[in-house]
Amino acid sequence: MNKILWQPKQVENTQMAKFMETVNTAYSLKLKTYADLFDWSVQKSPDFWEKIWQEANIIHSKPYTQIVDDIKKMPGAKWFSGARLNFAENLLAFRDDEIAIQFQGEGQTLRSLSYKELFDEVEKLAHSLREMGVKKGDRVAGFIPNLPEAIIAMLATTSIGAIWSSSSPDFGIKGVLDRFSQIEPKVIFASNGYFYNGKEFESLSKLNLILEKLPSVEKTIIIPYISGIPDISSLKNGILYSDFLSKSPEPLSFEQLPFDHPLYIMYSSGTTGLPKSIVHGAGGTLLQHAKELRLHCDLKRDDTIFYFTTCGWMMWNWLVSSLSVGATLVLFDGSPFYPDGNAMWKMIDDLNISIFGTSAKFIDACKEANIRPQNVANLSSLKTILSTGSPLVDESFDYVYEHVKTDVLLGSISGGTDIVSCFALANPMLPVYRGELQCRGLGMNVHAVNETGDSLIQEKGELVCKSAFPSMPIYFWNDADGQKYHHAYFDIFPQTWYHGDFIEISDHGGLRFFGRSDATLNPGGVRIGTAEIYRVVENMDCVDDSLVIGQDWEGDQRIILFIKLKKDFFLNEEWVHKIKSQIRSSCSPRHIPALILETKGIPYTINGKKVEIAVKKMIQGKTVSNRDALANPEVLDLYSHIQELM
Repeated sequence: MNKILWQPKQVENTQMAKFMETVNTAYSLKLKTYADLFDWSVQKSPDFWEKIWQEANIIHSKPYTQIVDDIKKMPGAKWFSGARLNFAENLLAFRDDEIAIQFQGEGQTLRSLSYKELFDEVEKLAHSLREMGVKKGDRVAGFIPNLPEAIIAMLATTSIGAIWSSSSPDFGIKGVLDRFSQIEPKVIFASNGYFYNGKEFESLSKLNLILEKLPSVEKTIIIPYISGIPDISSLKNGILYSDFLSKSPEPLSFEQLPFDHPLYIMYSSGTTGLPKSIVHGAGGTLLQHAKELRLHCDLKRDDTIFYFTTCGWMMWNWLVSSLSVGATLVLFDGSPFYPDGNAMWKMIDDLNISIFGTSAKFIDACKEANIRPQNVANLSSLKTILSTGSPLVDESFDYVYEHVKTDVLLGSISGGTDIVSCFALANPMLPVYRGELQCRGLGMNVHAVNETGDSLIQEKGELVCKSAFPSMPIYFWNDADGQKYHHAYFDIFPQTWYHGDFIEISDHGGLRFFGRSDATLNPGGVRIGTAEIYRVVENMDCVDDSLVIGQDWEGDQRIILFIKLKKDFFLNEEWVHKIKSQIRSSCSPRHIPALILETKGIPYTINGKKVEIAVKKMIQGKTVSNRDALANPEVLDLYSHIQELM
């Protein structure tokens, strides 16, 4: 058994323990442990989700007539039929002078917004959006840094019943177009640039090229951020945010909508082509986040919560839901290591952060840089550290408890864009075991299974969920018959959600994650699809073909790009630099390979698909048993015993 690194104190004061007592009283039960509560939550799932609705005080104009029609129906289970509500109304339930948002941009003066000020800003912007014709079901996009205006724009959009979708401005042009061209937004919010690692990056020239390929956009709203007055004269239908904002708005009206009305469009990594456009419903997102924030994170009104994220990652959407609790959100934009590796830890003290969210990569980078947070910061406000993006290795658990803080809940969590939430979570009632995620989330019927679907304990298996849950996608955009949706999660095991993670569940309910089961790249915890890189590289003059894999390396994963060159080309330093530069500009810095190696052949299946998984197995020294499925199986031997990868 792994070493216990932290034990909870005053468990009875946690919202999780109080929720268990509420359940015991309501249903005449005698649940005593989290394991008892978890079992009840999946065995009596409709009762559980109804109790979450009640405890979270979901604001609604019409009550539900049925909690769920069929808990085993996947996909397609219909939740809280008959209910009418608005997502933004629930996030704007507090309208007082308590601080809602603190924004700390890299090298910027701290900005604060109270809940009343946030409501007033949303009211002005919603009025302006309605006046220009934005209506229920329209798409509004953000190509925007992690600014308060991103949250204001999302809330104004969803108050109307329009659908929000966002991307970070460090994405390349093609990466943005691969996403937004599918959903045809009517409005785009953007800034004139962003800051990173002490430098300014201008965004408007990139935005201009994006807008050329997005004829659906009727208004481009620019938020000044970097120095200088933005020149928007060349932007299609461009207007400054301050000029667009209404000076005399009508009272904010929240469109009352069904529980499963579309709220967010988010995107898969694009492994096999264009990223899948995943549509999440308002009610399911609201309920799931309420459960995770209140119970699993023990988030309360007097807490300050931070997550290091961009607007292109689902953790932004998750963080924003903290407004429904009335907590203070801290937004940060820039490099977490600017001006040095102590910046984030000092910010905890400066802003009184109690729940600090980051990536496993950040914690590991601090460890490798020999940063000692407890020597430079007091950290007295800090009660919880959350980590996600990739598995947090055992040594990083040690680092946190040895050099950050001994009395802190270190919650490694895991879920995904697919469910805009988590399957495995933190838990204020449970101890922290070295290298483990504490528990499966309440109401999530998660199992590790073998090839035949049998559940496993203390054995590695595929992560599946055997019952429906409210935050499943309501559909994929442009997937009228639902085939893309079904293929993404339900082709492996009938009526069972297959997530593509390789996990192990311990006898005490903790989880270990061993990476993705498919070919998705995951450097630094950021999911990257191979197709995104192929689309860039294979347009270059020197490249005949390519293949990319992720290689597990020093507790993380690095990207290895294999290039088959065209005749008369040589993979010299100049071409390596050009390839990396093109990937950076067209995708993002996160996509850049650690190594670019020349190869004489790329393996394909008989029906013409590249076989990254087989190559990855060869590099790991494993046997590839399905060579008969390949059109050119002899090529696989080129990937055996490559010296640079040893």
